[in-house]
Amino acid sequence: MSNPQHLRYSKEHEWLTAGEDGVSTVGITEHAANALGDVVFVQLPEVGDSVTAGESCGELESTKSVSDLYAPVDGEVTEVNEDVVNDPSLVNSAPFEGGWLFKVRVSAEPGDLLSADEYTAFIAG
Repeated sequence: MSNPQHLRYSKEHEWLTAGEDGVSTVGITEHAANALGDVVFVQLPEVGDSVTAGESCGELESTKSVSDLYAPVDGEVTEVNEDVVNDPSLVNSAPFEGGWLFKVRVSAEPGDLLSADEYTAFIAG
């Protein structure tokens, strides 16, 4: 399992792109997708919602369990991935590409986001 170097990661297993014009894309990592099993339903925040780093902003339901989705940063949701809403299996099949979850206009980043190497070490224990 390879974590893309250009992303930053939360300890709750979300990834975040560097912001383009202040907007970053959020998804869950391959590690999280594998741990969840087959994702069958996603509940995402709505466009215009404010999210707070470390707080729940949605849910992912798999054949095994229901897990909270946590915001990796503070900001306002600018877009949700309707493809994932319509086909939640994208979270499993393409967690770093088509399986992204939402975009957020970042107002504040926490200082505890991890680099790819730091996240790989974190999940290794």
